[in-house]
Amino acid sequence: MNFPKLSFSLLLAGVTYFTLTPNLAHSQQRSGEPYTQEIPGTKLKFDMVAIPGGEFLMGSPASEKGREEDEGPQHPVKVDPFWMGKYEVTWDIFEPFVYKDYEVTQSNGTVSAEVDAVARPTKPYLDMTFGMGKENHPAVGMTQYSAIQFCKWLYARTGVFYRLPTEAEWEYASRAGSKTAYSFGDDAAAAGEYAWHQENSNKETHPVGSKKPNAWGLYDMHGNVAEWTMDQYIPDYYKKFKSKATANPVATPVNLYPHVVRGGSFEDEPVALRSANREGSDPNWKRIDPQIPKSNWWFPEAPFVGLRLVRPVNPPSKAEIEAYYNQEPTPDY
Repeated sequence: MNFPKLSFSLLLAGVTYFTLTPNLAHSQQRSGEPYTQEIPGTKLKFDMVAIPGGEFLMGSPASEKGREEDEGPQHPVKVDPFWMGKYEVTWDIFEPFVYKDYEVTQSNGTVSAEVDAVARPTKPYLDMTFGMGKENHPAVGMTQYSAIQFCKWLYARTGVFYRLPTEAEWEYASRAGSKTAYSFGDDAAAAGEYAWHQENSNKETHPVGSKKPNAWGLYDMHGNVAEWTMDQYIPDYYKKFKSKATANPVATPVNLYPHVVRGGSFEDEPVALRSANREGSDPNWKRIDPQIPKSNWWFPEAPFVGLRLVRPVNPPSKAEIEAYYNQEPTPDY
């Protein structure tokens, strides 16, 4: 089936709401209110935090310790309101998407035809938890494509449009109104209270929500695992906004590499956990993948990358949703 070319501006702020399942408990959730999303037919659920719209300075000032060139120039950005996952997506929620047989065991009845129609990842040839833990631990090692298909699976299950955050939404939510290097200030010595990082993680992920949240009630925005965004990574992308404010910017992906990941991980030093820090995906994350073409679904050398969900207050139309979810993956040779 052919779908229209994705319009990211409409995707970010659409006006039409479409559901696959009419019995959704939270389909009419009012903006400004947190809520718990139940996955119908299962005991699974996850929490969403209401993020108010507003304006902030994106990027870092030249004086910020550890600043990289791709974090500037700072520029004003306006962001529409949205909901964001209170925690990083855990294996508890992600694994039923990966394995249909496991999903059946977690379901109270038969799996619907809409859910069955969603493409699932190829079974990984190694343990994608990397022995770090599963229950309440962040899911890791998926590609950006895999993360988007997980959102599609959630849509089929719940009728609610979930997606990856834009890079701007992610930084805005991470800052939670702060203008400092971290949401908790400029002192990296305090990172241990809010984040799992190189110095305190024992080189592994930890259960989500084990550290303090930021001012907006989001946990692990610094550390634990880095998180996928919607954007293409363009090192000098901010230069186009040097002299003007912009609303809901997104670097529309056109290439397989690199895509932006944010937040730093358990492997990183605190300086890499700063709110403005930017990183891009790397084909070396699939270096040991023996398949030709390489998997569209897994990064076997990226146990440090996971995802967090966003739901826009104004969801896009059915056609725009399908365009986002049904983009063909780019072969990775």
